[in-house]
Amino acid sequence: MRVQAMAGHLIRRLNQRSTQIFTKRMQQAGLDLTSVQFAALDAIIAHPGIDQAGVAARIAYDRATIGGVIDRLVQKGYVARRVSASDRRAREIEITAEGRSVFDAAYPEIERLQDDILTGLTAQERQTFLTLARKVIDAEAESPTPST
Repeated sequence: MRVQAMAGHLIRRLNQRSTQIFTKRMQQAGLDLTSVQFAALDAIIAHPGIDQAGVAARIAYDRATIGGVIDRLVQKGYVARRVSASDRRAREIEITAEGRSVFDAAYPEIERLQDDILTGLTAQERQTFLTLARKVIDAEAESPTPST
């Protein structure tokens, strides 16, 4: 049972918890949105004219599978693709009015569920956790090759 004390295992469990809470809260709010789709919408809103590769980079998601995420957002009517004016081969992604409405409805719910993800921690411990998690992510971004 030593593995249960390891960072990787604990992070996986926390990710499961986060995903379950997110999914439940979106269902309760009547919103058809996954956490990855929400992150993609956030990137698209923040960076008008972004392409799929740009969305993948912004949300740290696999470039090979971001297409499926964007396809589902298009099918739901939340985003639209258009040919880039600067590169006819590229497809820019833009938020639709419906996508913006869903994002705006989801955002307050998502803000509220953050504390539920870290239940059991004090406000100070939550802040420390976020600071340390950001430090790990920033260090990985600076040196993407794991040490062996």
